[in-house]
Amino acid sequence: MGEQQAKLAIANPIIEASFIERLNRFEASVSIDGVSTLVHVPNSGRLRELFTPGARVLLEVRDRPGRKTPYELEMVYKGDRLISVDSQIPNRLMLKSLLNRAVPGFEGYGLIEREKTYGSSRFDIKMTEGREICYMEIKGVTLERDGTAMFPDAPTVRGCKHVRELMDVKKNGMRAVLMFVIQMDGIDGFTTNSATDPEFAQNVGRAAESGVEVCAYDCTVSPDGISLNEEIKCKI
Repeated sequence: MGEQQAKLAIANPIIEASFIERLNRFEASVSIDGVSTLVHVPNSGRLRELFTPGARVLLEVRDRPGRKTPYELEMVYKGDRLISVDSQIPNRLMLKSLLNRAVPGFEGYGLIEREKTYGSSRFDIKMTEGREICYMEIKGVTLERDGTAMFPDAPTVRGCKHVRELMDVKKNGMRAVLMFVIQMDGIDGFTTNSATDPEFAQNVGRAAESGVEVCAYDCTVSPDGISLNEEIKCKI
């Protein structure tokens, strides 16, 4: 990482709870001091290996008007490993890191913009320096098996579409990057989850062969925030 390491700090109070069950895509029930409590889940992924009965979870208190619950389920312990599950974190963290010139290989871009349209897709980040243009699509990773991070944890039609569009970006002479932000540390490597979504894995393999850059970074995760850590070797 570059010298100005980017960190997203959690400013609101954090409390620990015990996971009970997931109610739907965005709601779950947890136990706070023995009391069943509704929490918001900021991630529509399956996360089945994390959301198990009795799992230790960390909630951010966001008590403001209009919320159905003041509790946001931000992190989950898988054994001793703390994993961030907020799906908005990867984009915010990578954008901040790029703006801080903290990601090697991307320091030279003078203009960094978020959510820019190309073709029929909207990529997370567009970087420009003179005539050079780089599009980056970011995917958050919460799935880990035996020290290897994997994506996706469920079939992703949208993800396949993004990868195909990145190939078109590269074909048209621009730089194209598929960036996986692994929302945990202590990771040995990254790979696509071909058992869950073979089409996505095949598309990523073809993209890498065509010149699309496939990168992965893990994160340092603690109850007070998350920061980008180091590049992780990808096996595609």
